[in-house]
Amino acid sequence: MISNLKSHIIIAASLFALTLSPFGAASAQDKAPLPDYVIEEFGSPPAVPDGPLSEALQSAVTVAFVDSMERTTWQEPQIDALEEIVAANDPRVAWLIADLMRFAPSRQLNSDLSDAAAQLLGIEPPRDNHWGVITDHLIAWDIPAPPDYLRFKRAIFTTLVPGWDKIFVPGDIDWRHVSWGGVLIDDHAFEEALRSCNCIPAADNPETSSAEDAAWLDDDDIVFGVVINGEARAYPRQIMEVREMVNDTLGGRDLGIPYCTLCGSAQAYFTDRLPAGVERPILRTSGLLIRSNKVMYDLNTHSVFDTFLGTAVTGPLAAKNLKLPQASVVTTDWGTWKERHPETTVLLERYALGRDPDFRNGRDANGPIFPVGNVDPRLPVHEDIIGVVTASGKPVAFQRSRAIVALKQGAEITFENVRLQLEAGGIKAVDADGSDLGSHQAFWFAWSQFHPQTELWEG
Repeated sequence: MISNLKSHIIIAASLFALTLSPFGAASAQDKAPLPDYVIEEFGSPPAVPDGPLSEALQSAVTVAFVDSMERTTWQEPQIDALEEIVAANDPRVAWLIADLMRFAPSRQLNSDLSDAAAQLLGIEPPRDNHWGVITDHLIAWDIPAPPDYLRFKRAIFTTLVPGWDKIFVPGDIDWRHVSWGGVLIDDHAFEEALRSCNCIPAADNPETSSAEDAAWLDDDDIVFGVVINGEARAYPRQIMEVREMVNDTLGGRDLGIPYCTLCGSAQAYFTDRLPAGVERPILRTSGLLIRSNKVMYDLNTHSVFDTFLGTAVTGPLAAKNLKLPQASVVTTDWGTWKERHPETTVLLERYALGRDPDFRNGRDANGPIFPVGNVDPRLPVHEDIIGVVTASGKPVAFQRSRAIVALKQGAEITFENVRLQLEAGGIKAVDADGSDLGSHQAFWFAWSQFHPQTELWEG
C-alpha cells in the first residue's frame, strides 16, 4: 500500500526551512484530577487500563510500529495489525499511532492512523490537522504511555534518523511529549565550517562588529541583549531565527544561548565553571520538540537538556545532576539597546545565512503550530511574560505589557527576593542587591507548561 517510508520522510525533512514539566513524567498515583478548563475544551478522557499489554496486542504493536519501520513499508500485515490494535481498545497505544502519524508519507495513511487513534480515544476523527488534534488530546488528558513505550518510539524515530540513536535513551524526560520538529539533528563539530544539512546549524564563537559598523540592522529590529561582567552583546532575532543556538564567550565566561522561535524565548546559560570532570557542553539543536519547545543536547555527551530549565535530563550529564545557571536576556529593539550600551558588539550579518525570516508574529499567530495540549488559561497563549525563579525556588511570571507600563510610571515591582527593572527598552529581574537573577522573556504557554506551579504577578 505505502512503500519506501524512509525516503519519503527524508525528502519531507529537506522541504522544511527548518513539554508537572513536560520533561518529567508523573506516576499514575501522583496524577491530579484534570482541571475544569481541560474538560471544557477536550471533554472527558476515556477509561485507561493498567498493567501490561496482552500478548496479542504486543505482537500487533510490533508489526505496526517496528516491522513497518525496519522494512520501510506499510502493507497488509500492518493494516491487519492496526485493526487488532483498535479492537483491543487500549488508549495508551494511541501515543505510538501519533508518533507514526508525524512521519506518515501519504494523506491516506495519515488519515487511517488518525481514525484508529480517534477510535481509541473516543473522539470524532479530525477533519484536518490530524496529528495535532490527536496529540493535543493525548497531552491534555495525560493519557499514560503503553508499557515499553520508549523502545517502540525509539524504533520509529531512530530508523528514520540514525543520529537520534544516542538521544532516545532513558532519563528524566517524558518521551510521550517529544515529537519531530521538521528538521534533522545538528551534529556538526564545534567550530566546523558550515556544511549543507537539513538541520538548524548552531553558530560557535561567532564573529562580531561594533554597533557603528552594524549598518545592516534597523533601529526597530528585535535583538536579544546579554551583559556579562560589563561586556554587552546583541544577538539579532534575524540571526537567531535561523541558528536557534549560539555557543559564545562574553565577559570572560562561556555561554550557550538557545532561542526557541516557537516559544518566543531566548536564554543564556553559563557553560563554564562546571563540576570537576565535566567538559564544557556544546549545545546543539536535536531537531526534536517537546510541547513546542526545542530539545537541545550536548554534542560531547549527547546528554539532553530541559531547554527551559537548563537541567540535564539524560546521559552522563544527567547522572552528574548538572544544572546550568542562567544569565538574563533582555528582549528589546536594536536602537534602544545600542543607545543604552554604545560599546555593545553584535553578531555579523552573515550569520543570518542570507535570510530575513522574522516570521514570529505571522507563522503562529493563531496559536502554537505544534501540539501543546492544555494551556493555563490565566493569560493568552502568546502573551509575553518575563519569567524568573525566586531564591525559594518559586517560578514567577510577570505580564510584560503591564509590567513595563508600571515600571515606566515609577512603580516598584517585587516578588519575594525578585525586583524588576527597566533595561535598554526591555525588562530584567535583579536581586535586592542588584545582582542578575537570570530572567528572560517567553510566551505564556511555554513558561506555564514548563513551570506548571508558576505564580502570576497580578499587579
